[in-house]
Amino acid sequence: MCEACQKGRQTKSSFKPLNFVSTCRPPGLLHMDFFGPSKTMSLRGNYYGLVIVDDYSRFTWTLFIATKDEDYHAFKRFAKVIQNEKNCGISSIKSDHGGEFQNEKFD
Repeated sequence: MCEACQKGRQTKSSFKPLNFVSTCRPPGLLHMDFFGPSKTMSLRGNYYGLVIVDDYSRFTWTLFIATKDEDYHAFKRFAKVIQNEKNCGISSIKSDHGGEFQNEKFD
């Protein structure tokens, strides 16, 4: 086997798994990522999605949206609902620093 093939078959975990929860209440810390356009359309005809994971409970929400511009409005609606449901605010958000979250609205 050539050297390039051997390196291509090697696997390495990029981060060590954490065995503890870094927050003490939901929704203290949320992890967010945006995907799309997908090849398959959702039931309502959307091709983009916003995935939100609560760090405390590992509960995951997927919000489907029609265009990239709607990501802030979808998150804003989600934040209002979850803050009213849990009776506490969101303290911080983590993302992959993609361009979709680096704008004036998300600041």
